[in-house]
Amino acid sequence: MDFLLAPGPRRKRSTPPSTVPPARRSGDESGPSPHRSTFRPDIEGLRAVAVLAVLAFHAEIPGLAGGFIGVDVFFVISGYLITGLLVREAVTTGRIRLGDFFSRRARRLLPSAAVVLAAVAVAGAWLTVPLRRTDLEYDVLASALSVANWRFVSQQTDYLAAGHDQSPLLHFWSLAVEEQFYLFWAPLLAVVVLFAARAVRRGRAVRSVVALVTGALVLGSFALSLHWTEHAVSLAYLGTPSRVWQFGVGALLALLPWHLLRGPRPLRLLCGWGGAVAIGWCVVAYDASTPYPGLAALVPTLATAAVILAAIPGRGERNVQGPYGVGRLLAGRAPRAIGRLSYTLYLWHWPVLVLAEARLGALGWPARTAWTLAAVLPALATMRWVERPLRRSRTVSELPRRGLAVGVCAIVLPVALALVVGTATLHLMGPTTPVDVKGLPPGAASGPSLLGAAGTSGPPGASVASGASAGDGPMVPNPAQARKDFPPDQGCQVAPEVTRSPECLFGAVDSPDRIVLLGDSHAGQWFSPMLAIASQRGWGLQELVKQGCPLPELDVDSPQLGRAYRECGVWRADALDRLRTGPKPRLIVIASLDRYTEDDELLAAAWEKTLKPLRAIGAPIVYIEATPVPGSDIPACVSGAADGAAACAFSRADAVPADPLARRIAAGAVPGVRVIGVNQVLCPGDGPTCPAVRERILLYRDDAHLTNVAAVVLTPRLERLLTEAGMDPVRPSGSG
Repeated sequence: MDFLLAPGPRRKRSTPPSTVPPARRSGDESGPSPHRSTFRPDIEGLRAVAVLAVLAFHAEIPGLAGGFIGVDVFFVISGYLITGLLVREAVTTGRIRLGDFFSRRARRLLPSAAVVLAAVAVAGAWLTVPLRRTDLEYDVLASALSVANWRFVSQQTDYLAAGHDQSPLLHFWSLAVEEQFYLFWAPLLAVVVLFAARAVRRGRAVRSVVALVTGALVLGSFALSLHWTEHAVSLAYLGTPSRVWQFGVGALLALLPWHLLRGPRPLRLLCGWGGAVAIGWCVVAYDASTPYPGLAALVPTLATAAVILAAIPGRGERNVQGPYGVGRLLAGRAPRAIGRLSYTLYLWHWPVLVLAEARLGALGWPARTAWTLAAVLPALATMRWVERPLRRSRTVSELPRRGLAVGVCAIVLPVALALVVGTATLHLMGPTTPVDVKGLPPGAASGPSLLGAAGTSGPPGASVASGASAGDGPMVPNPAQARKDFPPDQGCQVAPEVTRSPECLFGAVDSPDRIVLLGDSHAGQWFSPMLAIASQRGWGLQELVKQGCPLPELDVDSPQLGRAYRECGVWRADALDRLRTGPKPRLIVIASLDRYTEDDELLAAAWEKTLKPLRAIGAPIVYIEATPVPGSDIPACVSGAADGAAACAFSRADAVPADPLARRIAAGAVPGVRVIGVNQVLCPGDGPTCPAVRERILLYRDDAHLTNVAAVVLTPRLERLLTEAGMDPVRPSGSG
């Protein structure tokens, strides 16, 4: 977001600032509009509204869940101010000096951001666990290089969700969006101005041509925003192309002759107050369930435009607000003071909140509010000793290359710190290369309690590893490897937006016999064991797995898509139809997270809708009981567990509730389906907790899924459980 203001006073003046340009271009009969060079104290106050909304949202103050729209307000303000500055320069001088423009931005914005990034890089090394530290240093790199939004998009971050362990630099996505926009926008304007000025040397013509280009970009970007909001919520919210239209709306305010179209003062008063009320309504009415940006973003965007438009002065007007305009309120001393602090306050508040939670644990909204207020202190210090001196320095501002040099230094400092801290941390954690499971033959990487007869698990806690091991040798995988220890199924766990799985045949793909693995990602975690069992018999394995999609026929929402998960129903129907019409499998293995609904009756009915067509196929069906869900990032915890991995044990009651389908199968209420489970191994004994590590095996790759290593070493146990359940897919004599 941009916090630059048009040139003008920050204190009261005895005379209004000059609105006459230093020179008028030949043939420009109208001259630049007066409002484009006049300082707007109401906009400074509007920035205060925007930053306070964002702060309230992040502090989780009840009733203000829509405060995220403050970012939209900033985008419109930025488009209005910066485009106005650029076009005014083009009209008065005939060109846009890109070196001057980027030099001003570099010296005003980057040093303050660099201070925050450097502080986060250093504080993160002290306040966060090693695995989080490496993630954080990558975030510092992305933020310093103004690509943070794409890093978070690549992680499929849901910005509106109150998830676990959010990045202290997540808010830098908006700064990255703005920098990327102006890296494109300023050169584009320079080119458009160059051709327009050569064709017709009139300032009005220049503004008209730029307005047409802006209008086209606004329409295209808004259409893209609607499409992405429907199909990829993270990309829609964090992606630069889907946000361009909001800058463009502000730009149109600076380009079009609104000073001739504003209408009478009562209409302007209504416009201004209507916009302010609409912004307030969005803060109160919107929440994480609001599809965003999409159509919902029109309200705060146009409302901000209305507030700005209401106070655009016409010729000869010094104050169009009068005593009753919303701009009069926004131009008050307190809003303007907050507005001047808004940039550094925005930079500091989120790292303070996240790092405080990393040290103290989850905080309630009163504590979050207190920590947000505490961020005012470093924000004031940064504004006073970094932002203002560099902005006012004649030495730095004298030549564009000096401002650019300051910007380069502001990028290099946090990048260097991130590389040093991140490299050292990775070295301490050990290799990050994938685990070679072929080098972990059953029995070599785990003891008898993991691979012994089904139902035996050893004494409670006897096999919980502490630190590196419960015996000799390192933990496998180490925390850094665990993060990437996925089943080697080559992308067959299809993404939320996909409605049909590829063939995904493995092992003996030409064999008429095959095992089918069907379900969500909790079924996908059993890929390696099922492939080993199938391969031993000369069979194939077909994987039909979709991320976040319940196998029972439930209507759910997709956090990644930010709406009803319609693709899930389409995929499920397609998968069942393929099984019904294709070759008959030798065994169908199903699994699914059991937490999509808490309504057991609804879940039972949904399972029956899925199991009925599966039973009609005539193949044996086995359900693998839902595995424990720790609910916290296990690899991160283990990486920082000074007292050993035993400190990362988690609550049995929360992680392993009774599985409704497993209970019904065991009671004989679900004919044609058998159930097996390994929870007595993953969570042994009757104690209140479950281990994160057993016998040198780090069991979980995140907060819910098993590592592939854990699944591999459980293969013999799964095979024995299938045999005991009477469903062992024994290879027929004489075959293969």
